[in-house]
Amino acid sequence: MSGAPIGIFDSGVGGLSVWRQVVHHLPDESVIYLADQAHVPYGQRSAQEIRAYCNAIAAELIAMGCKAIVVACNTASAVALESLRQAFPQLPIVGLEPAVKPAVELTRSGVVGVMATPATFQGELYRATVGRWAGDITVVEQVCIGLADLVEMGELEGERCDALLRSFLDPMLAAGADTIVLGCTHYPFVIEAIRRLVGPAFAVLDPAPAVARHLGELLAAAGLLCGGSCRSEHQFFTSADPQAFDHAVARLVGAHCLSQPVTWRDGQLHHG
Repeated sequence: MSGAPIGIFDSGVGGLSVWRQVVHHLPDESVIYLADQAHVPYGQRSAQEIRAYCNAIAAELIAMGCKAIVVACNTASAVALESLRQAFPQLPIVGLEPAVKPAVELTRSGVVGVMATPATFQGELYRATVGRWAGDITVVEQVCIGLADLVEMGELEGERCDALLRSFLDPMLAAGADTIVLGCTHYPFVIEAIRRLVGPAFAVLDPAPAVARHLGELLAAAGLLCGGSCRSEHQFFTSADPQAFDHAVARLVGAHCLSQPVTWRDGQLHHG
């Protein structure tokens, strides 16, 4: 079982920011990455839709032999993480929560900005995280409509990207934020553009490295960590165009892959 792969999924290419950290921190592990690009982005979909997609994807990853699942999508984590853990208690399921705790520890101004989708802000996981860690810190919530779409299209820089980012960053800066939390796995792919626009005095936090470390701890505790004798293999699946996805993987994380198609039929996901 320790040689079985880890399953990682997202609505699109954003979860590759988590994939690259898992591969970096756990180099002996094999990983299956599944992009549900037929339904990207999840951030503007209903909670009922998101839970249905997540349950079907998790079931398919388990059928593929995965020993653990990473929900590499803040929206899906906010909406569906608990229901996934209840539905599939037999294996570790790791989600993402906005990095509010480290942001609270870092801020000097007492104001933290969070960039996320509407569904993430509305989810119980986000509310619980802020309630647990924010204390007397002011949290400025910035909905970032269209940013995940820009990353999906590979537009990570340029005038249009900068203009969109400025429209999100300016309200947080005007409120006094000196620390910014990236609350969507797509956003780390524009982290350099964000840092350039806000300047070196601002902290911009990507939660993906902490997720990878936490996954390693869970696997070790469960006796599921792959030993040094394992030969890692990485597979990619998408519910949209495999060729377009392969180009995105190469552009975003520098990996060369031949992804395989998965298809939705009657609310279930199928491959092969």
